[in-house]
Amino acid sequence: MVRTTIDQVRRALSLRPPASVDEPVGSRAAVALVLRETPTGLELLFIHRAEHRDDPWSGHVAFPGGRAQPEDHDLLRTAVRETDEEIGIDLERCGEVLGQLDEVHAMARGRPVDLAIHPHVFLLRDPVEPRPGQEVNGFVWLGLDDLLGPRWRSTLERTYQGVPVQLPCFRADGHLIWGLTFRMFQNLEALLAEAGQARSSS
Repeated sequence: MVRTTIDQVRRALSLRPPASVDEPVGSRAAVALVLRETPTGLELLFIHRAEHRDDPWSGHVAFPGGRAQPEDHDLLRTAVRETDEEIGIDLERCGEVLGQLDEVHAMARGRPVDLAIHPHVFLLRDPVEPRPGQEVNGFVWLGLDDLLGPRWRSTLERTYQGVPVQLPCFRADGHLIWGLTFRMFQNLEALLAEAGQARSSS
């Protein structure tokens, strides 16, 4: 199997500027897609959000991140700060910014949320493991090439406005990944495919 390289990820993220949410939103947030290089290929970090009744994404598998705070000078800082708070990884010290994905309008329980989320992609340079805090129940590293392939592709049935709908998802070794997190990964996947096509046609 041909493995995806970190240079391919860099090239994909440099194809075009990330799109922004056009409509006004009350607040913004940022998440971190953290990649690491291993002998078997690139791996992507996911967290298990802690159960909390006030959290619309309670218990979900997600990327580390959260809402922007007044002290954050930009959304990159938000992603770095939230990752450190949630899982104890200081991306400013041991990570490299590879690029950004398209901003997404948040949805929760089938309804729009007054929130836009900006994903940032990082390479973890140092061999550090997450140390989950109170907001996180656990974490998992999943192979990027497995996520890009058919192995874990599945669907999930949810009810939207009273009608059952089939949503795309990953079922990866007991971990269910869907919704916002799946949408953000699809953006990375599309950029990698576009970069591959551009390379083969050049």
